[in-house]
Amino acid sequence: MEQLERMRVFVRVADLASFTQAAHSLGLPKASVSSAVQQLEAHLGARLLQRTTRRVQLSDDGRLYYERCRDVLADVDELDSLFRCDDAPLTGRVRVDMPAGVARHAVLPRLAEFLARHPGLSVELSSVDRRVEVLREGFDCVLRVGALHDSTLVARRLGVLRQINCASPAYLARHGLPETLADLARHQLVHYTPGLGGKPAGFEYQDADGVLRTVAMAGALTVNATDAYTAACLAGLGLIQVPLAGVRGHLQRGELVQVLPDCYPPTLPVHLLYPNRRHLPRRVRAWMDWLVEVMADYLA
Repeated sequence: MEQLERMRVFVRVADLASFTQAAHSLGLPKASVSSAVQQLEAHLGARLLQRTTRRVQLSDDGRLYYERCRDVLADVDELDSLFRCDDAPLTGRVRVDMPAGVARHAVLPRLAEFLARHPGLSVELSSVDRRVEVLREGFDCVLRVGALHDSTLVARRLGVLRQINCASPAYLARHGLPETLADLARHQLVHYTPGLGGKPAGFEYQDADGVLRTVAMAGALTVNATDAYTAACLAGLGLIQVPLAGVRGHLQRGELVQVLPDCYPPTLPVHLLYPNRRHLPRRVRAWMDWLVEVMADYLA
């Protein structure tokens, strides 16, 4: 049995959590299915499945291998249909990562239209406040906000997010409205840092020459998640500097108020990153094209 077929057998066993059911669905003897998985494990030098008399479940190594196998098999199936009609229905999975705010405000409200357009596709959407490792963790593409670090990934610039300063009405009622940078000395800033224990940057703004400046500010709270950052501001714990698109609803409802509009923070570049492949799978290209449309409206 070829390696690719062994992978298909392994995925089917993992999906059904049963050698017997996998053998029945594949039309193979149970002994052949068991042998295929054993040969795969011997080739990899790792235990992929934990077997008991009652059930079969993935090991930690098996779970990682299973995720990559699904993508590889989907890519192989797509290669087989490369020269068929290009409007053939898309199938498989798209695995993506993006900031939680973008997912909540831009992508999830419109995701149903993408899934209706491609009913054979499924989407795994990760939203974590850390930089995922695209290749090692098996992501097809990621959306990143902010400066890019050196990477072997292809970067497609989508635009920028405008940032503003804001506070809650309750906070301003207690501390007053800051009208100049000097007023910040009597205000609190909710600090944000991706890793707790790091030194917060302070209040950032661009001067008349476009140079980034920082004002050190007091603050009783430091958070490392964007949801907590906005929630802290809504709770009246201090000023925040945040993308306008993410708080537009709060501003319209009067839950937050923009302050110091002339001391704006720098804009944040938005990029779509994906592995450097000669031929991107059609399902990934379809997702990326749709995401570009969604972000054009979000960034406008």
